[in-house]
Amino acid sequence: MPVVLSTASLPPAERRERWHHAVSHTFIPLDVRLLEDDPSPGSILSDRLGSLRVSQVQAGPQVVTRNRRLIARDGKEFLILTLQRRGSALKEQDGREARIGPGDFSLSDSSRLFRKKVEDAFCFTSFHFPREDLRVREEDLRALTATAFSGREGSAALVGTYFARLAREAAHLDALAGRQFAATALDLLALLINERRGRFAPQAPETAAATLVRVKDHILRHLADPGLAPPGIAAAHFVSVRYLHKLFQPEGVTVGEWIRTQRLERCRRDLLRAPVLEHGIAAVARRWGFTNPSHFSRAFRAAYGMTPREWRIHGLSGEATTGATRREHPGGPARCP
Repeated sequence: MPVVLSTASLPPAERRERWHHAVSHTFIPLDVRLLEDDPSPGSILSDRLGSLRVSQVQAGPQVVTRNRRLIARDGKEFLILTLQRRGSALKEQDGREARIGPGDFSLSDSSRLFRKKVEDAFCFTSFHFPREDLRVREEDLRALTATAFSGREGSAALVGTYFARLAREAAHLDALAGRQFAATALDLLALLINERRGRFAPQAPETAAATLVRVKDHILRHLADPGLAPPGIAAAHFVSVRYLHKLFQPEGVTVGEWIRTQRLERCRRDLLRAPVLEHGIAAVARRWGFTNPSHFSRAFRAAYGMTPREWRIHGLSGEATTGATRREHPGGPARCP
């Protein structure tokens, strides 16, 4: 369940101490200096995916410092990836200084001195995890702390997009899926660091995980194409069909089964939307790559135990909407925009 910490209900005079406690409790012991005479409200919404803590943070101007006293007292080694959503932050660590703007992300290491200053109201998403979970060389990590990774192009864009999506879905993932997605996120991050440092290893586990993420993204963007099939997918990613199938083996499904499941899930969702059904159930099936209505009906029944028409009827009566609606419209406190 998400954990919410907020100073909104407190008078400004009491917000400093409460916010300092909230920040150190969520992340690591830190010195926090608020830059406003009357501090703005601050909030932290946290979820946990295995050893990865995902937090959405909104607050006013402040300076956050990790000094020698706190490092000695804490004695633990954590990394924090921060994805900036609103406002800019000036980060310092390992002799570097970088400005992190909206859409960028950066890394901080709790075992060494660092400082972050934000001069305006801000919103960011952070990912806090043990140093040992990121399989990269220490020298490579030190070379890339306090570095702005642009979320708008190249490999960093893929990594940033994955972490952002993971944060949006964190509250709706079960424990097992959450751990697996978190592990994939750290594999992607390790791949990015190795790439930046010239240590790209095609056979490394994190490389396979990153390729699988790219393949799945490609499939989801082309579900409407009836011709979507392993040969074309493999060619688009410069891998063999055999290797493509190998990527899906740990998930216990074939490439074709994964494609069919994704298509059926989208059809099931759309069958409960009146505007989509103006042209009938067959149109919904075609929209997601099913060209044969009979085949679609059989596949749908095998997956969900009822025909598309029966699902539609039950959904309108309110008996079949619980799971789909919960995924579509997550509730709870507001998150970073």
